[in-house]
Amino acid sequence: TRIFSRPVMVRLVGGRPANRPGLAGEFRDLTRTTDVIEFNDVPALEAVLRNKDIACVITEPVLTNSCMVLPEPGFHDALRRLTRATGTLLLIDETHTISTGPGGYTRKHGLEPDLFVLGKPIAGGVPASVWGMSEDVASRYTHYISAKEPGYSGMGTTLSANPLQFAAMRATLEEVMTEENYDHMDHLARRLDAGLTAVIDRCRLPWHVARVGARVEFICAPGPLRNGGEAETAHAPELEAAIHVALVNRGVLIAPFHNMMLISPATSATQVNRLITAFGAVAARLAA
Repeated sequence: TRIFSRPVMVRLVGGRPANRPGLAGEFRDLTRTTDVIEFNDVPALEAVLRNKDIACVITEPVLTNSCMVLPEPGFHDALRRLTRATGTLLLIDETHTISTGPGGYTRKHGLEPDLFVLGKPIAGGVPASVWGMSEDVASRYTHYISAKEPGYSGMGTTLSANPLQFAAMRATLEEVMTEENYDHMDHLARRLDAGLTAVIDRCRLPWHVARVGARVEFICAPGPLRNGGEAETAHAPELEAAIHVALVNRGVLIAPFHNMMLISPATSATQVNRLITAFGAVAARLAA
């Protein structure tokens, strides 16, 4: 049984899966049970599923563990159609794209994965996760649990399902992930997207802005990017570090994870305007 994915532990090198350099503590060769193809590449997806021996496709709905890559029109439709045709499970990881709205990118765009996973945002940053599954998968899993030999697997209750996690989840779901808050975040994210794009156009820089819901990134390369390979080569670490320091010198701090900016329910229009102004001053210096 093989798994197709684009996880952080395996990458494509010369068109072939390779363990990432610096991978510590993992004694298995992950490439033996993993096929990796590029995001948005439907012909490659068809080819890798052809033998009907792929257990599960694992993907973000938008690539975000890199410079952001948006799905091309029709990609998710093809992903769902091809996996169903070959009996392959489809798992959508919404840990970053929950910024899209309640239910994440999956609900917003009507995706129909067999499995759905969401990490620590569901608990306001406290280590936690939630899983969802289709009725068919849930039924099959229930049957497996009832028929398997007794024993233990996974982490157990020592590291999961503790009262802090449940309290954080409840507070996040009731007070943070509300329709009202998402409307507020989406409005300001659109303002930030438009403002940064206007700066880039005015300064004639070969950059672009990408957005998914409340998450916005400026990318120091032409766009839009099509896949993870292009996203990896789009990074400009020294330039990005200089921009971050220049923004800090102007009283603005953004996430050091790529050039990510995430609008929160507490973010104000004044703060967004200040960021756009600071970014404009930095971009003008670079363009000069």
